[in-house]
Amino acid sequence: MNNTPAPRVRKAVIPAAGLGTRFLPATKATPKEMLPVVDKPAIQYVVEEAVSAGLSDVLMITGRNKRPLEDHFDRNYELEEALVRKGDEERLARVQESSELATMHYVRQGDPRGLGHAVLCAQPHVGDEPFAVLLGDDLIDPRDPLLARMLEVLAEQGGSVVALMEVDPAQIHLYGCAAVEPAADADVVRITGLVEKPDPSEAPSNYAIIGRYVLDPAVFDVLSGTEPGRGGEIQLTDALQKMAADESLGGPVHGVVFKGRRYDTGDRGDYLRAIVRLACEREDLGPDFRAWLKAFVAESAETPGI
Repeated sequence: MNNTPAPRVRKAVIPAAGLGTRFLPATKATPKEMLPVVDKPAIQYVVEEAVSAGLSDVLMITGRNKRPLEDHFDRNYELEEALVRKGDEERLARVQESSELATMHYVRQGDPRGLGHAVLCAQPHVGDEPFAVLLGDDLIDPRDPLLARMLEVLAEQGGSVVALMEVDPAQIHLYGCAAVEPAADADVVRITGLVEKPDPSEAPSNYAIIGRYVLDPAVFDVLSGTEPGRGGEIQLTDALQKMAADESLGGPVHGVVFKGRRYDTGDRGDYLRAIVRLACEREDLGPDFRAWLKAFVAESAETPGI
């Protein structure tokens, strides 16, 4: 165990410069991060997760056509005034909630050169302190405080911490994959190697990297010297591989094995499933929606093609 206390993590970085091509034509003029999950855009869930873990300074890495992200977390005085005149305090509170969540900052990535490059864009804002990276495609259920647990591990072990989830070995080619060895805690492993989207026959494990990282600032120097890898992009996985192999570069690298509820909103099918699950669990929507869903499923079973 590293006996030197890790500095407190205060800042979160959310890369949001992707084009969202899997959701075209819906994302032709609307950022994929603004697609609604029930009645909030997906990106708001991610910011709320950061804030609930104590990270109220949020930097969003954006690109062209991402202005709606900034508008969503800004004040809308005309709308607020209209709701005040109507006496609609409930909707007014919900509108104001997004603009009061966190201190928001924005920087443009420019050329989309991969997740590693997006993280490098955060260096002037982050400076020389550890920080969290949250990918907007992964929604973590707020009842499963993954990020808070990762911050605990960082405080105990130092270095960097990556979120891992066991997946079907046949699906590991869709993820970054970690080679691991046991650590002191049951839900923590020490990462000895990382590979981006390996062939299942060559994967070192079925531990997949999911979109949460808590990173030592040394990652910036490592990324600066990392050549473009898979897809011609600068891969964060490649930089973390170097740090895991050589602790003098800012290691060690640990993984928190997550067994909770995760929703992948970057996939159309999982996006729909996330909406259904979250709507079913809402106190205001769940009872009626679940009743309708049960009736719909029963009718579909009796009448193929519905």
